[in-house]
Amino acid sequence: MVLDLLVIGLIITLYPLPVMAFVLVVSAPRGLWKGLAFILAWLGCLVAVITIVLLLTGGEPPPPRSPPATAGLVVRLAIGIGLVAYAEHRRRRAPGTPGPAAEGDTHALTSRMDQASAWSAAGLAVLLQPWGMVGAAAATVIEANLSQGGTFLALFGFCILASATLLAMELYMVFAPERAALALTGMRAWLSDHKDPAIVLACLVLGLWLVGRSLYDLTR
Repeated sequence: MVLDLLVIGLIITLYPLPVMAFVLVVSAPRGLWKGLAFILAWLGCLVAVITIVLLLTGGEPPPPRSPPATAGLVVRLAIGIGLVAYAEHRRRRAPGTPGPAAEGDTHALTSRMDQASAWSAAGLAVLLQPWGMVGAAAATVIEANLSQGGTFLALFGFCILASATLLAMELYMVFAPERAALALTGMRAWLSDHKDPAIVLACLVLGLWLVGRSLYDLTR
């Protein structure tokens, strides 16, 4: 479970779409407060999903080969296949060069974030949560055993790892706002140019990992 959560958390924290949105959030007026709202909503989603799973399992992993255990593996397998299929679909799409319309959309989004409230930033965090990947984490948490002290540490570590990029950017803005503003502007430009390859790579890596691990556990 721990290794799977580590891989899922790492892919989530590097997923480009939430990172790009967060850069717009913290770059807006009162960006620190909006960024904090974004992070709290982001973490809240992760904690809520984990809590629901633990309440359903009672904090005890189902016996191996039992219907709940098999169902969890099948869900992870299905999510993995879906991620691989999405990566291939995204790869096959013609990349296209951003034109005036795309640039206009970016400016419009920036303008909306300038006028948005902290509540809007929180809603954006919920909307941009990579729910398929979070679902894979939820299917993995089925194996959690709360009678072992290390389980709490693993779950806490997953939430922090999945939020690490957002937390790092927020702290950077707190302690070095001018340098952070320049760095985040450059990051946003780079991500805008490399967004599609990054999404394809993230989905493909996690998808193959989930498929391989699920098939191994189902057939052993």
